[in-house]
Amino acid sequence: MKKVFFLGLCLLNVGLMGIGHAENADKSQPTNVEADRMAYDDVRQINTFSGNVILSKGSLTMKAEKVVVTQDPAGYQFATLYAPNGGVASFRQKRDGGSDLWIEGQAERIEYDGKLELVKLFSKAKMRRLEGNTATDEVEGEFISYDSRAEFFSVNNNASGQSKPGAGRIKAVIQPHGSKKEK
Repeated sequence: MKKVFFLGLCLLNVGLMGIGHAENADKSQPTNVEADRMAYDDVRQINTFSGNVILSKGSLTMKAEKVVVTQDPAGYQFATLYAPNGGVASFRQKRDGGSDLWIEGQAERIEYDGKLELVKLFSKAKMRRLEGNTATDEVEGEFISYDSRAEFFSVNNNASGQSKPGAGRIKAVIQPHGSKKEK
């Protein structure tokens, strides 16, 4: 039984490692934000946006009720997205490697690290790889970490980022490579 479980985990990792990374052109794009309100602390380099926030940077679009954006001395930006009560925050970004490849995700809280190109999704987390509007791979759990540079996902059954016995199950749907759904 342990061998079957281990083999299943290995196959899941191999399938998820093929996920393309974020579009390189996004790095040099300005960050644009629309919101109902904004508070800016110039000394600490913290922007707090609230009320139907839409943040975009190149092909990256993030939506939330509240977004806190910080910037380090080197100019790297970090964002934390908070969902509205009973809802989810979301992001969508074009991936390199094709004309219509996307990655999208949603959760109650999303943390985006612009320096490491790392996205962490907390509570009711879901991510999908898309070709056009067709989902090719999907994962969900209480915590998802997506490293777009290494093209690596990890999914856990607890929002702490640690899997715990009895805390629930993760779900994954991984399509065979090269498969095209007939229209």
